Amino acid sequence: MGNEWIDITQTISTRIATWPGDTPFEYELTATKKEGGAANVGTIKASLHTGTHADAPFHYASEGETADMLDVNLYIGRAKVVSVVGASEIGREELKGFDLTGVERLLLKTTNTSTPEKFPDRINTLRENIGPFLKEKGIFLIGTDQPSVDSIESKELLAHHSLFKHNIYIIENLLLDNVEPGDYDLIALPLKIEGADGSPIRAVLRKVE
Repeated sequence: MGNEWIDITQTISTRIATWPGDTPFEYELTATKKEGGAANVGTIKASLHTGTHADAPFHYASEGETADMLDVNLYIGRAKVVSVVGASEIGREELKGFDLTGVERLLLKTTNTSTPEKFPDRINTLRENIGPFLKEKGIFLIGTDQPSVDSIESKELLAHHSLFKHNIYIIENLLLDNVEPGDYDLIALPLKIEGADGSPIRAVLRKVE
């Protein structure tokens, strides 16, 4: 079928791991054809940061944009996947060796073995210096295969705030296990949820020939 789209989205189910203490995912049918209804109709309950998702700046800055305010053009377009597998922290030091000329969206592959149904004991995080570095390069969207750009224990969220200060938007929990480094077209649209601090996304890549 030619150059197909690659799904890099975690499957959301009742087995998916959630941030410790956050709302677990629930799905139930509230009406069923089996019980005489005209259609099967379901309802969900979940944290907006379940699985593959976009952080809205409001998540970590009260003056930041909410999900319904996000520009869709941020999440559609050319993206570069780079492998930083083996690095426990990623910042200027780890990225300066990559050719990022003309890159606007950068996706970080930090592991070859994502486990969406098990929350990690530790997270491969971003350094506080990543914000100014990405700004210098002209990058406005950063994506990672980790559940956060900051550590599990972090209260200051230094990486989040460094990115916010430099107008760089965040995608987390991508599924990049089987994606080779290189240039791709990306679609990763958040839902238009009024006042929301984030949104699940369906993220897909297509290799640029």
